[in-house]
Amino acid sequence: MDKSNIQGLVRETAWNGFLELNRLAFSEALPRNSESRALAVAMRMIKKHYPHIEWVISFADGCQCGDGTIYRAAGFVQTGIKVNKSILRLSDGSVTHKMTQVTGKNRADHFARTGGSWSGQGVPLDGYQMRYIYFLAAARVRLVPKEIPYAEIERRGAGMYRGIARGKQAMAGVPSAQRRGSADRHAPT
Repeated sequence: MDKSNIQGLVRETAWNGFLELNRLAFSEALPRNSESRALAVAMRMIKKHYPHIEWVISFADGCQCGDGTIYRAAGFVQTGIKVNKSILRLSDGSVTHKMTQVTGKNRADHFARTGGSWSGQGVPLDGYQMRYIYFLAAARVRLVPKEIPYAEIERRGAGMYRGIARGKQAMAGVPSAQRRGSADRHAPT
C-alpha cells in the first residue's frame, strides 16, 4: 500500500495510525459468519495491543471476490466505489494485477518511458473496487471523503460476487457499464 495516498483519507492521522487489512480469504468449509467473527477478533486485538491505530482500511474487489458484504456486516464505513481496471486476464487464462508486470527498478523506468501511463499485457476484467474503513478510535469525525451509503453499490450496478453481477443489474441482464466514466489515467484501454 502506498501510505502517502491513503493517510489523507482521515485528517491528522499519524504515519503509524492506520493499517490495511489485506487478502482476507476463507474456505467455504468453515462455519457461517467465520469472516465476521475473525474481523471482530482482529479489531479487538488491534485496539487492545496497538492503541495508536485509529482506523483500518480494506478493499473489496468484485472482479475476483466480492463487493465487501463482510465489511458492511462488520460495521466498516464505505468510502469509495471505483471501476477496477487493474485486474487483468492474460492470454493463458491466468489472472494478475497490472503492476505485477512492472516491478522494482523497472517500474520507475517504465513510467518514465510512458509518461506515467501503464502499458502491458492482458484484458481488464469487468468489475468494481470498494474501499472500506473501520474506526477503532474517535477518528470518524476527521474522515475526508463522504461516507457512501451501502445502497449505492446496487444503484451503480457494482454488486458483484466472484466477478458475477448481482442485485437488480444481474436480474435484469444489464451488461456491465463499468468502463463508462473511469477517471483512472493509468488504466489500460
